[in-house]
Amino acid sequence: MGKKICLMRLSAIGDVCHAAAMVNRIQTQWPDAQITWVIGKVEYQLLKLMPNIRFIIFDKSQGKAAVEQLKQAVANETFDALLMMQVALRANMASRVIKAKQRIGFDWSRSKELHYLFANKRVAATKHAHVLDGFMDFADALGVPAVSEPSWSIPVSDEDRKWGEDQASSLGKYVVISPAASKEERNWLPQRYASIADHIQSLGLTVILCGGPGALDRKTADAIKTNVTTEVLDFTGQTTLHQLLMLLKHAHLVIAPDTGPAHMATTVGTPVIGLYAHSNPRRTGPYNSLAHVVSVYDECVEAQKGKPWTALPWGTRAKGSQLMEKISVDMVKQKLAPFVA
Repeated sequence: MGKKICLMRLSAIGDVCHAAAMVNRIQTQWPDAQITWVIGKVEYQLLKLMPNIRFIIFDKSQGKAAVEQLKQAVANETFDALLMMQVALRANMASRVIKAKQRIGFDWSRSKELHYLFANKRVAATKHAHVLDGFMDFADALGVPAVSEPSWSIPVSDEDRKWGEDQASSLGKYVVISPAASKEERNWLPQRYASIADHIQSLGLTVILCGGPGALDRKTADAIKTNVTTEVLDFTGQTTLHQLLMLLKHAHLVIAPDTGPAHMATTVGTPVIGLYAHSNPRRTGPYNSLAHVVSVYDECVEAQKGKPWTALPWGTRAKGSQLMEKISVDMVKQKLAPFVA
């Protein structure tokens, strides 16, 4: 019988994509491990078909009721290890209902919101680690043998796979623009997205817009469509997460700010041009496409803090609603050129 492991990572889409690579490492190296994953309601929809994982949905909108449901789900169980991969106080508090011999948390420098009080073991400290590598530290703490590089296995149904193949067949060679981050200030300007879309389509590729069902996603897509001179296809709010994953898989390229689909694209091997101003792409950028990132973060954070990013706490954000304006259309075209040559 393999080790009983519980991991707690509720959100967000990008972060559960990073966590999925760590889980895949455990399953590859320790195939007998019994894995329970406490996960958010939306995020579960992306990962729900991952094999040999027992998912417990934690709907944080339910408050205390969510904690009670979690308590009932793990009653009479003791895990060999609980991987506390979320530092938010809500998650830390909820973790108290999970019994585990080892409660593994982040090291001191990455510990926030009293996280350290809920752990009895900490991962090794690392400097300037990407979030995904930070999650791999938990597998290291467990003693799981290392892998040469991260890999993912996020299955979808045959129906969704076929849907993706049909879209790819009808669309031809296409580029996905996923323009909306969770906060408007992290979005690039719609007029500039539109300029890039027109440029790509002038080179003979199709551009499709994608995003979630939220109001900001809809508003952003509509603003881009108002500014293009060519017609782009709009899938915003029209797909499930698995359909979106398949759209991203068959895309030639994805262009996106700091948002979940950039990381979803990485899990299916599609290159991403990430657009960054507020957060350090070395920490949160699309893992396999860091060389393609267009970033003004370094200059923004140094202007605000008076120090280079290397002298600041890891994870320091730049603030302001105008920062993404520093990314020019030409900067994106330069990163785009090798993909559309």
